[in-house]
Order: sequence, then C-alpha cells, then structure tokens
Amino acid sequence: QAPLVQSGGGSVESGGSLRLSCVASNYIYSKKCLAWFRQAEGKEREGVASIHTLGKTYYQRRKKGRFTISQNNAKNAMRLEVDSLLLEDSAMYYCAAGAPYGGECPLHTWAMSYWGKGISVAVSS
Repeated sequence: QAPLVQSGGGSVESGGSLRLSCVASNYIYSKKCLAWFRQAEGKEREGVASIHTLGKTYYQRRKKGRFTISQNNAKNAMRLEVDSLLLEDSAMYYCAAGAPYGGECPLHTWAMSYWGKGISVAVSS
C-alpha cells in the first residue's frame, strides 16, 4: 500500500470550490497527525491545515474560514475543502503525516515525517 495517496486538484475558476483527498496506509495513519501543505512556484512550502485523528483541527491563521479539513478514520482518509478560491491558491498541495508534538499537530514541515507526491491546483480568472 502506498504511504499517502492524493486525489482531486486540477484546474478551477476563481470563486469556485475544490476538494482534495488523501488516503494513508495503516502505519502512517497511526502517527495521528495529518496535514495539508502547499507550495506555490518560487515560494516556500507552507502549512494549510492539520488534523489529529482524535478530531482536533488546526488552521494557518489566514486560511481559517475558506479551508476545511476533515477525516474519515474508518478509511484512513483525510479531506481538504477549499471555498471561494483565489488566484493565489494556485500551488502544489501536499498531504503529510507525522506524530504529535505535545499532543498537538503543528503546521510546520519539520513536524511531518511522511509526504505525498503532491497534486496541482490551478485557479484561473
């Protein structure tokens, strides 16, 4: 079983909505923290949202509101929904997983041990 398998993405018009999915292997899902990061061309990778398998969610401050992260423990799956898409949301989106730090799931690349291959999101006007 592949460690982290992503789906969704593609080309979307601004103002629209998008759903990204990630399915983890049993081993990786057991790490408890799952997250979405994104990296736009020429920019650093940044955290978008993370979720603990017990349900607590974390959002990068500026992204709370348009982004919703959720999980399906029965399927080892995680989902990111993005509403009111902006041109600046165009990026490669990465699913990631790692162990909690102090019980929390920090939105930092150093906190993640496993990464998906990335999936492209292109928002057009």
